[in-house]
Amino acid sequence: MARSGFMKIGWIPLITAAIITVTGCGSTGNQAEATVNSDQSAQTTAAPSEAPAQTETRVVTDGFGKVEIPTNPKRISALYREDYLVALGVTPIVQYYNPMWGKQDYLKLDVPLFDVTGNIEALLVSEPDLIIGAGEVDAAQYELYSKVAPTFRLPDDVLADTRKTLTLIADLLGLSDKAEQVLADYEARIADVKAKLNAAIGDEKLVVLRMNVVDKSVNIFGVHNTFVGQILYEDLGLKAPAFAEAMTEGNIVLSKEVVPELDADHIILLPSNGAWEDESNAKALEEMKADPIWQTVPAFKNGHVYPVERSYWQTGAITANGLKMDDLLRLLASQ
Repeated sequence: MARSGFMKIGWIPLITAAIITVTGCGSTGNQAEATVNSDQSAQTTAAPSEAPAQTETRVVTDGFGKVEIPTNPKRISALYREDYLVALGVTPIVQYYNPMWGKQDYLKLDVPLFDVTGNIEALLVSEPDLIIGAGEVDAAQYELYSKVAPTFRLPDDVLADTRKTLTLIADLLGLSDKAEQVLADYEARIADVKAKLNAAIGDEKLVVLRMNVVDKSVNIFGVHNTFVGQILYEDLGLKAPAFAEAMTEGNIVLSKEVVPELDADHIILLPSNGAWEDESNAKALEEMKADPIWQTVPAFKNGHVYPVERSYWQTGAITANGLKMDDLLRLLASQ
């Protein structure tokens, strides 16, 4: 039976007592096949007296089962997946925010921030028609979100693919035609950038690293990383160092013993927090560049290390990938 009949006001005492912590830099959870097939024809549900008499709904299946959602939702929350809404021309009602990480600044959204480490009542106040969750939403959190509004949990196998994620979200919002145009433009851009990068660097190897500003450790992103794997190595055809290519994990801490074996001609480097202009980050970057161990890597030796803005390099969404391509052209193909 589809989940419906949530009561926003009646659940305030329960929701006020609950705390949700959501991380935006990875995903866990049960694997599930994405299905947004209507399990029944459009229905009608009772609405408050001040609203229209009926609201069209449909039943769809997500990672946790069947859920009844509005046919054309207007007030949408898609925490840490706002990029896809923006690409479809939709403004979310709130934006993901974590005080330890910040928000996705590159989206330049002018909407209230929802602190995912705080109380869910702030989301309740925004009165969403639909909440779209992802791998960080476990069963308990999913049930809690469902008390606020119909909630659709994106499956992990879809989240690893930018195109599938956009297509699925567009279907939920009744914007499949818009998604087709966005994807057509996306494919054309990829083809153009791929040709320019191939002409500029050929088979030279590129890898993405993240400096953890707290302890100065460094993560390496492998070819299966959901932020960069598809766009860099599948779509644009860039070559990865053997170490990154052999990784089965999305990212791991790179031990210093392995650094001399990192045969990377180009390195994209992002901080785990803040900007490179921040004093602590700038100092850590200079120390890294001066370290004799890192100087054994071709990219450091030849000055091909490129500090970048972190927020759009830590998502694999459509708008972010466009900005990554801008960076790659500017850094690698503008000489």
